[in-house]
Amino acid sequence: MEPPEDNDGRTFVEVISEKYSPENFPYRRGPGMGVVVVSTGGPQGSPMKDRLNLPSVLVLNSCGISRSGDQAEIAAFCAHVMELDLSHNKLQDWHEISKIVSNIPNLEFLNLSSNPLAGMTLEPRWAEAFSSVRRLVLNNTQVSWDTVLLLTREIPELEELFLCHNEYSSVSSSSMACSTLRLLHITDNCLKDWAEVRKFGSMFPCLDTLVMANNNLSSIQDSKDILQRLFPKLRSINLHNSGLNQWEDIEKLNFFPRLEEVRLQGIPLLQAYTNAERRSLMIAQLPSVSLLNGSAVSDSEREDAERFFIRYYLDYPEEELPYRYHSLVNKYGKLEPLAEIDLRPRCRAQVEVHCEEKIEQLSIRLDQTVAELKKQLTTVVQLSTNSMRLYYIDKGSAFGPEEMKYNTRALHSYSIQDGDEILVVPKTK
Repeated sequence: MEPPEDNDGRTFVEVISEKYSPENFPYRRGPGMGVVVVSTGGPQGSPMKDRLNLPSVLVLNSCGISRSGDQAEIAAFCAHVMELDLSHNKLQDWHEISKIVSNIPNLEFLNLSSNPLAGMTLEPRWAEAFSSVRRLVLNNTQVSWDTVLLLTREIPELEELFLCHNEYSSVSSSSMACSTLRLLHITDNCLKDWAEVRKFGSMFPCLDTLVMANNNLSSIQDSKDILQRLFPKLRSINLHNSGLNQWEDIEKLNFFPRLEEVRLQGIPLLQAYTNAERRSLMIAQLPSVSLLNGSAVSDSEREDAERFFIRYYLDYPEEELPYRYHSLVNKYGKLEPLAEIDLRPRCRAQVEVHCEEKIEQLSIRLDQTVAELKKQLTTVVQLSTNSMRLYYIDKGSAFGPEEMKYNTRALHSYSIQDGDEILVVPKTK
């Protein structure tokens, strides 16, 4: 598609002239940091000044840039530039972009995010201009996948590629692998089928990090042999908010031979578990992963998680036990369930109340005082609070009754247990 003419946008040259002119940016950063331009008898009224303070990192986002401007001036001022951020501009012509990039020979980082490049054609002769770039960001550009493949073929040392928010639902394979790419960041797209992800392995055989958060990926469909062959160097994978809903998919992560970091939150499979259960079950399933959801896994945490995993599946039928269960039983043995110990303070006790010949079973609150217990007993023993003495009898102790003399003392301080006795003795007149 041919880009429409844009007479309203600004040129790259105009923007750097304005942003980095001595009037707006007067302080030099040390010897040689300013760029001296020797007059060449150019047209009077040229926007460039005698000196611009251009750093090696240019941030020109949201400046309304749609065209390159004078290429000679770009070459004169930007020979030392290594990083260029052109995000959120109006660039919609790959030819104009190539004019900028081709005159920055040391450019290693280029950010074109949120420029309207949907449907725009990149000619191979223009793509050669990007050959020095190592990190390329094309988020939210809706750039076609054919354009992506062309760029990966024409950039011989591309290491990082960002393709987020581009509405990709499928991708096509390339006849030429890009063996230099280490990081592919392709979050917030529409990739659902593992068959599309499989193509990344053949296209980028040395991939170290694959970030695929917020794609509704339903499952990991390949066998161990295929995953080992396609992703031999993958060290980190991010599948946040994917559609994975079976433990078999988690087990398949073990088939990536060098995988050590996994980010996997917000998936349907884990919704029914508590946060602690999620982490423990995941750690136990992934013995080679040392970093889970951004947190390091210590040796002690791994052992606790693996023991928890065994106990979690103790009551499952044999046919439902995960493969990992048997290997952990071989490691630790078949563990017994942990004893359930309630460490909360007791609130009540069931006691026997003895008063002369009368015996009553009574439930009493242990947070009340002796005086409050006496009030409770008035209806049981038919005595006023001033007419009774109370004695506590611990049935598990060899000692005799203990008089409950102090009305303000709390009952729990006596360590009253179920089955103990309260003896009520009427006061003699």
